[in-house]
Amino acid sequence: MITLSDLRSFGPYPSRVTTTVLNQVGHAMRRARLRHYLMCPPAYFDVAYSINPWMDPAGQVDRVLAVRQWSGLVEAYRATGHRVDLLEPRPDLPDMVFAGNGATVVDGHMLPARFANPQREAETALHAEWHRRNGILYGGGSVSQPSAVNEAEGDFAVLSKRILGGFGFRTTPEAHHELASLTGREVISLELVDPRLFHLDLALAVLDDERDHIAYYPHAFSQPSRRLLAELFPDALIANEHDAYSFGLNVVSDGLHVFVPSGARQLREELAAGGYWPISVDLSELIKGGGSVKCCTQEIRPSLVPARRAASLTVEVSSLVPDTASQRSAGGAS
Repeated sequence: MITLSDLRSFGPYPSRVTTTVLNQVGHAMRRARLRHYLMCPPAYFDVAYSINPWMDPAGQVDRVLAVRQWSGLVEAYRATGHRVDLLEPRPDLPDMVFAGNGATVVDGHMLPARFANPQREAETALHAEWHRRNGILYGGGSVSQPSAVNEAEGDFAVLSKRILGGFGFRTTPEAHHELASLTGREVISLELVDPRLFHLDLALAVLDDERDHIAYYPHAFSQPSRRLLAELFPDALIANEHDAYSFGLNVVSDGLHVFVPSGARQLREELAAGGYWPISVDLSELIKGGGSVKCCTQEIRPSLVPARRAASLTVEVSSLVPDTASQRSAGGAS
């Protein structure tokens, strides 16, 4: 068994993470914003069942390698200034590493997942409990009860003022209405048609959530959804089939740094040409479970705290939360 304290023994990440040099000519100025992520170590990761086309229970899983690769992603986030909190894994839930599927947090509003498959149902309560205990960190804490099937950030992509919602395989259109009602944001529904790209985060990536710049693979969507994407995002980067099926769109971006699966080729070069800083991360072992960078990463988007309360809230939070150094020495667990 691999525990949270064991994660410190795997050493630094550079052997598993590489960067692509930026092209400084002819691109928009990109700006990174510090983010807050919730992740879960793959201490019990396994492919014990098949609930998507990438999972083969007859194959072999190298759990030590999975932890090494995942740890490289965590350290890459922290090296670029982002906060990473950890959710405690549970032995009977091998897919908990895919924390991006557990909840959606927008402006401090939190909607837990309601999974389509029974194998992952128990994860919902663990995510909900973490947010109840730690909501003060982002101005939240209240947990809504989902009534429709949704697989959280697997099928929700958050832009500056709107949200893109995928449906067709897991999340239902009714869940789009739930999230819109909770957040007060418009949710634009997009139909997925490729079973291998069963979640929106396998078919589309938000690169800049201030300027609403995205990348996507058109053939993952129905014809009406393709037309809508072309109309709404004329400057989007278009991924090819190779990069889409290599999980190349399952990225996390802070507006400048784009943490991209190492299998992506053309997209990585286009990101660099567009002024982004691609950071390639090898999560090949976790891909056996049907997920990569974005699937492992739940972004916690804070509420807009009124200015007159900001100072008092900062004091309140700092009295409850250890500093960064002590957090890391404790394994970052929450």
